Amino acid sequence: MRLPLRLFPSLPAPVRTFSSVPAGKLNFVPACSTADARSLELLQDFVSRSRRLFVVTGAGLSTESGIPDYRSEGVGLYARTDRRPMQHTEFTRSAKSRQRYWARNFVGWPQFSSHQPNCAHRALRSWEEKGKLHWLVTQNVDALHSKAGQTRITELHGCAHRVTCLGCGSITAREELQRRFVSLNPDWSAQAGAVAPDGDVFLEDEQVLNFRVPSCEQCGGILKPEVTFFGDTVAKATVQFVQERLAEADAVLVIGSSLQVYSGYRVLLAASDKKMPIAILNIGPTRADHLAELKVRGRCGEVLSVIQPL
Repeated sequence: MRLPLRLFPSLPAPVRTFSSVPAGKLNFVPACSTADARSLELLQDFVSRSRRLFVVTGAGLSTESGIPDYRSEGVGLYARTDRRPMQHTEFTRSAKSRQRYWARNFVGWPQFSSHQPNCAHRALRSWEEKGKLHWLVTQNVDALHSKAGQTRITELHGCAHRVTCLGCGSITAREELQRRFVSLNPDWSAQAGAVAPDGDVFLEDEQVLNFRVPSCEQCGGILKPEVTFFGDTVAKATVQFVQERLAEADAVLVIGSSLQVYSGYRVLLAASDKKMPIAILNIGPTRADHLAELKVRGRCGEVLSVIQPL
């Protein structure tokens, strides 16, 4: 049954609500008009009809917490600079590249690790608590869903708060590595440039020449953030697990993702093959717009704050 517009008595068309973005954190959120009441009605109807909702989230959710993304028009990394993210082969093959990456990550970590969930993260946690959300797959590596208390979650591309050894596979906390960096580099400092999406900052090559990078304490191997770098692939076991959770769901909602990365897009292809209803909430166009029965353009927090898990 379609829900009446009276569910949103304080939201005239066009809807104007509070800003979901804290003051001072608008820099990385693209310009966007507020979602209209009709779109909210249709999205509420979509969510209400689902009993086992599968959610896919992307960087558009975290920009409202002050973390930049790659592709947003005018404010994403690609629009602001000519810098490009670390490639998997570059990291694994080049000690210099690892030194540069970890130096930048070391400088950026205190700020990156301090970011907190916003109202969109909290809304999704509430959906889980009330039995609406069956499973959530995030392409983000910032741990904000976990900080919000989400438990039915797969971090598709890993998490920057964990570090893995490429030799023995051991996993350690990124915070512990930060302490090792400080111990190894007591007199090293660098003036940071612009902030990048995955926890680092921009530094010039000459700034990182004397930065020392520790090895794995267990085997002496190479340490890498436990994230999927560009050019790498998601583990087959993770892909299989996500497909199994998708098969248990009855609808898919994409939130804050352009789905340009294939690992996320293929979830939508699988959902389409299963004839599952698909809705998308995103400011800009996505790779899967043609697969969706509903597309809502708006900020994630503003929209999710008024959608009820009925």
